[in-house]
Amino acid sequence: MQAGSKDPLSFYEEPIGQVTRRTIYRRVRLAWPDVRGQRVLGYGFALPYLRPFDGEAERVAALVPAQLEPGATDLRFVAQGEEEAWPFVDSLFDRILVVHGLECAESVRPLLRQIWRVLAPEGRVILVVPNRASLWAQIERSPFAHGRPFSRAQIDRLMRDSMFVPERWDSALYFPPVPSRRLVRSGVAWERIGRALWPRLAGVHIVEVTKSLYALAVPERVRAHKRRLLAVAR
Repeated sequence: MQAGSKDPLSFYEEPIGQVTRRTIYRRVRLAWPDVRGQRVLGYGFALPYLRPFDGEAERVAALVPAQLEPGATDLRFVAQGEEEAWPFVDSLFDRILVVHGLECAESVRPLLRQIWRVLAPEGRVILVVPNRASLWAQIERSPFAHGRPFSRAQIDRLMRDSMFVPERWDSALYFPPVPSRRLVRSGVAWERIGRALWPRLAGVHIVEVTKSLYALAVPERVRAHKRRLLAVAR
């Protein structure tokens, strides 16, 4: 976490973090209105966004990078491990939600190979990625100011180069990352106005991608990593 930036765990406990979570979650739900019978994985710091899926999906799991603190959670399947060696078998998940993951990765392409590997052939991934043109990627108290922000063109190129096909683009967080009570209460209005008046200044890009099966995956050397299991099925 860069100096002065807000870590996700403490950010989502604050009122502005709660509004942020609800705002992004609404956009995710537009893309995934029904996950019944599906296996859902959250990667990065996706825990605040996964709870509504628990009980609806067949299974909901989270994988948190070793450098992030997951904190307390009532989710039954939570693991912490290395970004380039996920502890899951191939094609396991139907839906993967990545939040505070891509921009914080030490090496983006090995991470995307892992996502591709564990995604089912007909599965879908949603990535929530900080917009490099937004205040959210620059103001230190924003957790989206940690790591590398992206433009839409950069994300599109990166996805296609990593054997994903962008299917749906969206955005969120048009209100500034300022802990003002008045601003927090008017978050929904900010979203409507911002979407109409300054669409390119959204705090995050939200892209849904599918798995391309028309190219062979690049073989990667399997390395043994020590993984710490934080929670198991009850």
